[in-house]
Amino acid sequence: MKLITFLALLPLALAAPAQVQKRAAPTVIAPAAQATVAGKDLLGVETYNGIPYAQPPVGQLRLKPPQALTSAVGEVDGTASPRGCPQFFFSVADNDFPSNVLGTLLNTPLFQAVTNSGEDCLTINVQRPSGTKPDAKLPVLFWIFGGGFELGATSMYDGTSLVAESVAQGKPIIFVAVNYRVGGFGFMPGKEVLADGSTNLGLLDQRLGLQWVADNIAAFGGDPDKVTIWGESAGSISVMDQMLLYDGDYTYKGKPLFRGGIMNSGSIVPAQLFDSTKAQAIYDTVVKESGCSGSLDTLNCLRATPYTKFLQACNAVPGILGYYTVNLSYLPRPDGRTITASPDQLVQEGKYAKVPFIVGDQEDEGTLFGLFTPNLTTTAEITNYLSTIFFDKASTSQISELVGTYQTITEDGSPFRTGLLNNWYPQFKRVSAILGDITFTLTRRIFLEVASTVNPGVKSFSYLATYDYGTPILGTFHGSDILQVFYGILPNNAAKTIRGYYFSFVYHLDPNEGNNFSEWPQWSESKKLMNFGAMGNSLIDDTFRGDTAEWLKENVASLRV
Repeated sequence: MKLITFLALLPLALAAPAQVQKRAAPTVIAPAAQATVAGKDLLGVETYNGIPYAQPPVGQLRLKPPQALTSAVGEVDGTASPRGCPQFFFSVADNDFPSNVLGTLLNTPLFQAVTNSGEDCLTINVQRPSGTKPDAKLPVLFWIFGGGFELGATSMYDGTSLVAESVAQGKPIIFVAVNYRVGGFGFMPGKEVLADGSTNLGLLDQRLGLQWVADNIAAFGGDPDKVTIWGESAGSISVMDQMLLYDGDYTYKGKPLFRGGIMNSGSIVPAQLFDSTKAQAIYDTVVKESGCSGSLDTLNCLRATPYTKFLQACNAVPGILGYYTVNLSYLPRPDGRTITASPDQLVQEGKYAKVPFIVGDQEDEGTLFGLFTPNLTTTAEITNYLSTIFFDKASTSQISELVGTYQTITEDGSPFRTGLLNNWYPQFKRVSAILGDITFTLTRRIFLEVASTVNPGVKSFSYLATYDYGTPILGTFHGSDILQVFYGILPNNAAKTIRGYYFSFVYHLDPNEGNNFSEWPQWSESKKLMNFGAMGNSLIDDTFRGDTAEWLKENVASLRV
């Protein structure tokens, strides 16, 4: 199904609930840090929004690990749209191409501004089938949103259609979404932050949210022993990082916080240390822009900086929706404590949670980001771009070898399988293929290869989504699964079967159990991907662009960002 059809139907799909009478849902009392939450009932789904799970990270708690609630929350209006955490805004000015065009056309969360945002934002949303009883023990799907660790909020992700579809398929679930700090508020790097013990705050927010689920989800009819964590893009990387956190210790009060993971577009991201030169430059820029350069304690100065000024300072560094693209300013980094080493090292050493997982990609992960580098017109310019912007630890000759593995845009250019078509500028298809592969697609395969060797008994399943094949310039682009899978705006094969496989996985830790879809083999046994198309599914060999994958495996130590 073509993108234009998505765009025509999405406003209707998202606007429809507003035209339906909302009924008050039963009030639920969450026992830990007692909260009495009043919800709403709509389209057969009860919604309880904006439930606090941590103390507000304001004042001296800014740039500090999240603090558990120590007193009763009291009454919560769970019918309102929850506030998002401070955002790394991008411009949608008329002359800001391509952001202006993408923000208008691609109605996906990556290009939606969160207007209701602020520092008091650490809340959880819970959605369940109408009439769910406290003793229902339904499995829980815990959603971690994406947005390049810069953007995103739970208000962008209404799980109503997911919960309704789970009921329709006979596998009712409880959907939980967690707000976590993004940008400089959640992932500020630097030696000062490291010394303060305030690293990877966004991941710690997610972890505290999981602990809230363990303590409270039974009151909503959920089973705390049957939690699956699921994310897309940075949320998918976050699922991997939750598996890596504390060298794979994912227990709380002696019990696992989750029992499976689903990763849509993202897994391992080889990263430089928290106080590396590259990371420190981000912190120093924020300090300067905040007016804290002359302070004896720059971190405390940042905590005391007025909110708006600090937000602007955090956003003074390169963002994902610009020339630096997926070379992120803010991302989880090894700190020796929460993430003890680069994720590629930790997986190699088996220091991650040994839980069954699904991991996969859109076919054309990089096209969305290739739009931001139109000045790259030769392979030499691509090499220089990657050497200077992305990989400061790699030699120019190394990066030239990497670029050289993408020999022609007809075979190695994205959108793939489109020959000479869709090459928006002279190197668009090559750049798009490289950015997609090094960030998402081929790093996924490398992760699977290592994981299958280190922990061969752990079930793993992988996929490639091609259902938007034929979309001009973008193909099956990064984030298009939000439309197709999360919202399921079209009742086609992709929406029905992917959701169905996921519901089976949430229930049985195996996507094949309890449905009549075609068999999805374990990746470790077959090295095959489930290919999700618009009209049907098939199995394909996970061997494409093998020369590039081998080069990446051999040079990963030089490719940490």
